[in-house]
Amino acid sequence: MCGIVGLFLKTPVLEDQLGLHFARMLGRMASRGPDSAGFAIYGDPSPAGWFKATLQHPLETYDWAALGRALEAKFGPGLRFRTCSTHAVFELHAPEPAVRLFLEQAHPEVTLMSAGTRMEIMKEIGAPEAVLGRFHVAERSGSHAIGHTRMATESAVTTLGSHPFSTGLDLCLVHNGSLSNHSRIRERLRGEGIRFKTDNDSEVAAGYLTSRLRQGDTLSEALEHSLDELDGFYTFTVGTRDGFAVLRDRIACKPAVMAETDDYVAMASEYRSLAVLPGIAQADLWEPEPGIVYSYSRAA
Repeated sequence: MCGIVGLFLKTPVLEDQLGLHFARMLGRMASRGPDSAGFAIYGDPSPAGWFKATLQHPLETYDWAALGRALEAKFGPGLRFRTCSTHAVFELHAPEPAVRLFLEQAHPEVTLMSAGTRMEIMKEIGAPEAVLGRFHVAERSGSHAIGHTRMATESAVTTLGSHPFSTGLDLCLVHNGSLSNHSRIRERLRGEGIRFKTDNDSEVAAGYLTSRLRQGDTLSEALEHSLDELDGFYTFTVGTRDGFAVLRDRIACKPAVMAETDDYVAMASEYRSLAVLPGIAQADLWEPEPGIVYSYSRAA
């Protein structure tokens, strides 16, 4: 099963309401994925030379302030951080690869969920409505967001196994479906230096897109290449710093519906998630065509 949703604002008009509308959309997908949920939100950008590292620890009592002191001792003073349930978002003026390596070596107890100048990923096990509440999603603002509710049919119910998956700066993916050749592609991507935290096939899809983008593809071109290289059945929804895209494989057995108004583009596994959006009665509605990339962007 699983449910995916995405909301991309074409103008700034609704940015302060992004979280409210997105939370309503994702909540409608709870019955498709009752064991865990996650989301990526693209908010205000970090200053030049800074980036956001979203970290997770299983305990809400984890001493994030102590971790902050360790990061400042390593990379210099001036970082900022805020906590949200089991996650914390650190904003640092430091090279992202060096921060990633330091965390892996000195603080393996925390997990780097995402890194980017705008993107924050948070996810946890539990009923989607509870996950949305503990992360105060309805109060968030930003330009776009994607999310996923999971029904774990092929692996254990874990935080790391939940979506979205991120394998590059400001890039994330949610996926409904299954890939048959993910093990072979994972090994190839590891040879390119792309790191994986799980055995989930969806993380491989994210890694594949990261690889194509590093080679100079646009997001649309990367997704078009995936049609030839990723075997299986899937609906992908992808976020980047300034973009949003949806793709169904050429067979398109996984459901998806899209809506567009002057203010937004939205997608969901089922129409009931779109029905809560403002202006939906006047929106253009359609089912994404098999093998066609639907891609949107605007200036940051």
